[in-house]
Amino acid sequence: MSKRKIVVAITGASGSVYAQNLIHKLSNLKEQIQDVGIVFSDTGKTVYEFELEKDIESDIPFKIYKPNDFFAPFASGSAQYDTMVIIPCSMGTMGKIANGIADDLISRAADVMLKERRKLILVTRDTPLNLIQIRNMEQITLAGGVICPASPSFYKKPETITELVSTVTDRVLDLCNLEIDTYRWNDK
Repeated sequence: MSKRKIVVAITGASGSVYAQNLIHKLSNLKEQIQDVGIVFSDTGKTVYEFELEKDIESDIPFKIYKPNDFFAPFASGSAQYDTMVIIPCSMGTMGKIANGIADDLISRAADVMLKERRKLILVTRDTPLNLIQIRNMEQITLAGGVICPASPSFYKKPETITELVSTVTDRVLDLCNLEIDTYRWNDK
């Protein structure tokens, strides 16, 4: 298997713990990964630091790009990043992507993933949903993206918040085509 080049974007929806957990797990899969680029929306950075009480510079082991840095490698299809995960994905970011608005690095990189027919995974967390949001999800799905709601599973009987969060992030890592050691349905 060739090494993956992955973009992780963190937007302003609540649920920064999902991003933190995914990034931690990616840092432990270095033998499968060539590069991980991180980008926060302005609100995503604020929410991350508020919810986790951590400074992003000290908590993230990968290069962080500014949300207006259109010189970031993954702003172009020629850099050949194969996967982008937006975790958590706000409804506003999803709406921009669904409607082809690429006015910041996150929406531009998502646009690149769709136009190059590469994997785009949106880990949405908001609930309930209105009809506009459902139609935006449909639009992204029709364009080739994957909507992966942050809906934890309970059949493993998670005992901690981290174990519960991992039921979502492990699913995301599976969608990224990374080999991970995780609980599988009906494991004993």
